[in-house]
Amino acid sequence: MTDLVPAEALSALVARLFEAAGVPADAAATVAEALVEADLRGLPSHGSHLVPVYVERLRQGSVSTRTEPKVLVDAGGIAVLDAGHALGVLTADQAMAVAIAKAREYGVGAVAVRHAFHFGAAGRYARAAAREGFIGIASANTRPMMPAPGGGHPVVGNNPIAIGVPGPRAAQSEEHTADPDGPEPLVLDIALSAVNIGRIRLAAGNGNGIPDGWATDAEGLPTTDPAAALAGMLLPAAGHKGFGLALMVDVLAGVLAGGGYGERVNGLYADTAVPNECGHFFLALDVAAFGDLDGFASRLADLEASVTAPPYAPGVDRVLLPGQRSGERLRDAARRGVEVDQGVLARLRALAADLDVPLPEGLPR
Repeated sequence: MTDLVPAEALSALVARLFEAAGVPADAAATVAEALVEADLRGLPSHGSHLVPVYVERLRQGSVSTRTEPKVLVDAGGIAVLDAGHALGVLTADQAMAVAIAKAREYGVGAVAVRHAFHFGAAGRYARAAAREGFIGIASANTRPMMPAPGGGHPVVGNNPIAIGVPGPRAAQSEEHTADPDGPEPLVLDIALSAVNIGRIRLAAGNGNGIPDGWATDAEGLPTTDPAAALAGMLLPAAGHKGFGLALMVDVLAGVLAGGGYGERVNGLYADTAVPNECGHFFLALDVAAFGDLDGFASRLADLEASVTAPPYAPGVDRVLLPGQRSGERLRDAARRGVEVDQGVLARLRALAADLDVPLPEGLPR
């Protein structure tokens, strides 16, 4: 069961909770905006349901209230940042901004982040680059959740990766000006498991089963029980292909960044006094630097039109581009409100009572 909540009320509550946990007001508002945007886009596994574990980690000290990363390497188009275990949304926003700034100057910007924390939906950062006329790539590693093909224990995370491509209008703008009200850019945002762990947690919390092919139990046997899946392993998307991509993301976000990788990354819901220790990797490409800005926009528009053109499969009335459904959900939910699971709302209200945070107007009591 869900309740319809005004986005402004939900954002206000989430920001107040982070402020009460010691996060500066501006930073708290940024994290709240990112989490509620995930809810608005129909990604509740990356939305406000994360607030209690984020706050618990702030209270335990495994997440820092700092708001700026430390620059370890700044060399041409490359940077390495130390996040200092700050909230991942903050340092990921800043890291992609650095990648974009370097791409403006050098044509390409690559930024690796160590000592990082869960950054929510990867699409946020790829989309930020695309809205300014850059191709953006964002990725992160997670605790091991998937076995190697034929393996009997988890060795790699379901490591998300997002790629954002500027729409034709943004691509044609040499000024690289963000247009938040413009059409959605082309954005692929995927975890490299058959499904992300957040959806299994939500199923467990709501007492629902999960489909075959999502996960195994602790013995490595397929399961439709979310509780057994949480004690077991996720299955990779597309078998060995998904596993191989996840491993390579671990190289970029962990090994290259000089931070945690493999079993050195700790679970978000594990001991909340122990830092997450994940890593992030961001890439920005300046489309204009490739020398054919108008041609790129024209070819992209042609490709998108060919993908969405009929004929369609029986019973299908349209084909969507990556990120299109997310954008439609965002616009619809912004008008009518966010659908939030009643269990999530109950946990947020309980946390507000514990932190002595007043509930904003418009929030269901």
